[in-house]
Amino acid sequence: MATPHIDAAPGDFAPDILMPGDPRRATRIAETVLEDARLVTEVRGILGYTGTFDGRPVSVLASGMGVPSISIYATELFREFGAQRIVRIGTAGGMAPHLQVGDVVIASAAHTDSGLSANRVPGVHYSHAPSFSLLAAAATAAGAGKRDASGRARAKDSGSRAQAAGSGASGTTIATVTKGSSGAAGTEPTPSRRRRRGKTSKAYVGPVFTSDAFYADRPQTMEALVAHGTLAVEMEAAGLYATADAEGGQALAICTISDLLFSDASLSAAERELLFDRSVAYGLAAFAAG
Repeated sequence: MATPHIDAAPGDFAPDILMPGDPRRATRIAETVLEDARLVTEVRGILGYTGTFDGRPVSVLASGMGVPSISIYATELFREFGAQRIVRIGTAGGMAPHLQVGDVVIASAAHTDSGLSANRVPGVHYSHAPSFSLLAAAATAAGAGKRDASGRARAKDSGSRAQAAGSGASGTTIATVTKGSSGAAGTEPTPSRRRRRGKTSKAYVGPVFTSDAFYADRPQTMEALVAHGTLAVEMEAAGLYATADAEGGQALAICTISDLLFSDASLSAAERELLFDRSVAYGLAAFAAG
């Protein structure tokens, strides 16, 4: 049945749902990744689609920005529409100095200053963590934590359509996940879908900081978070993880680094729309592994 924020019928959503923040990104995923995608909701301009990928039903629904927004949509999906697993496909600001624009961060935990989480369990500092099975599958797909001959962490080429090829020391072409593309190691994606990142583009697993404030000048806070191993800052992961815990679902956040706190490097608005291919690939690989 329809909810205040999702105008869909029972069965309209698949158990596995990709969740970008931007409705336009949801449309792009539906058009370029899913087969036979159909629009199932568009309340308040938040677009949702359901189709298939490699024969498996998959949905995509935008979340909007911030913990309150993603918490609303995730709650309704888990509670009313039979969602079992949600993977956030988003962007984040790189905090750790080794990150570069275009890198991917798979969030193994989410610190937050959100008031929602501060009062979630009275007297307890709640830990925001993803589903281990989704995290492990996405990390495996990304090759995160693997070491090259020099001992440096690298991303690895994939052997599956649902696993993008990272770019290691040789600057490998990143295979995009699109209709009809194989994405297997050693094969080229369709030329019109081809992307190339710099030689240092990698995937990392680690904690992120979910902030309630987009514009905030808090250098000491950020430095302390980096000193405690935090990789990136974004605005939704903690809300998604807590909602999944509360509703008995599974969740994961995978973010592309769109800008850096320690330099002026950043992706343009157009690039942010396009360079989420690997995040989608790792999310789909996590679904397939389950």
